Amino acid sequence: MGSYQAVIELSGEEREDLTRWSRSRTLPAGDVFKANLILALADGKSYSTVEAELKTSRPTIARWKARFEEKRIEGLEGQYKGSRPRKATPAMQARVFKKTQQKPDDGSTHWSCRKMAAALGLSAATVYRIWSKTGLKPHRLDRYMASNDPFEEKAAEIIGLYMEPPQHAAVFCVDEKTAIQALDRLDPVLPLSPGRAEKHGFEYYRHGTLSLYAALDVKTGKVHGKTASRHTSADFIEFLTEIVERNKEHKEIHIVLDNLSAHKTQAVKEFLGKNPHVRFHFTPTYSSWLNQVEIWFAKIERDVIARGVFTSVADLSRKLMKYIRAYAKSAQPFRWTYTDVRRRIVT
Repeated sequence: MGSYQAVIELSGEEREDLTRWSRSRTLPAGDVFKANLILALADGKSYSTVEAELKTSRPTIARWKARFEEKRIEGLEGQYKGSRPRKATPAMQARVFKKTQQKPDDGSTHWSCRKMAAALGLSAATVYRIWSKTGLKPHRLDRYMASNDPFEEKAAEIIGLYMEPPQHAAVFCVDEKTAIQALDRLDPVLPLSPGRAEKHGFEYYRHGTLSLYAALDVKTGKVHGKTASRHTSADFIEFLTEIVERNKEHKEIHIVLDNLSAHKTQAVKEFLGKNPHVRFHFTPTYSSWLNQVEIWFAKIERDVIARGVFTSVADLSRKLMKYIRAYAKSAQPFRWTYTDVRRRIVT
């Protein structure tokens, strides 16, 4: 069989459009194929050459050549658009909506498109479109916390201490970071090198744990810390005593802290009775993020604890206290700003 020569004449605009099609990575593969076919014929290539290069057949070449010669680029578009998706009726949408709010009968906790489609005799695509239109997302789960604590009142009180602390008073944010593990790596630590991060082995030895008490001075940003083997009410009172001893020059000491049970024992109440110039300001329930010392705890976690190698509990304690002393040399107070003035608490 001979090689049939079939040259197609292209305008400059047509060649530009077809070249763009042929190089596209987003168009359907069929469109790219047709563009390459017409360009090959326009370049004077024979049917045999086009067959070999594009791995196609002569009837296919002839069909797209004829369509192009008849309607030009418009002829390369598909003639069959496919069936349009059926529109879900309001009654059908209502059935899907109501069913979605009920639990499946098979004991699972939520619906999937296929499961809902099988239950109602619809296609999974129809269920998906209805869910998208109505905003139903049965695969998603959000959580919330219910609290009767007066959030705005307590938050305003604490933020007021940060923004405008009382004169001749000290304000401290106090908390404890508990169960800090003294982990010792069993394999050598591979140091940082160009193109390679520091590497730690997966296996470790756990020497034990300790707790870190911290009091952040809101005015200076400095932290007074103390390590303890436990975090009992007695340990907490001992730490409070240290704070009071270090701040005798202040007429009042305001302490921001969370609602841990160890902070509300009878022994703590007796301590406050003996030290009337010490005032507690509890953060609202589930809102310990209002305590600025939590920001500092995140820093020491990143800088010391997360990647630390500790040969003993004593070594862990020593490195924590070393960090606190070094931090004090360049400490700065945390400056809170509002990113959205509409969310300010009006008092």
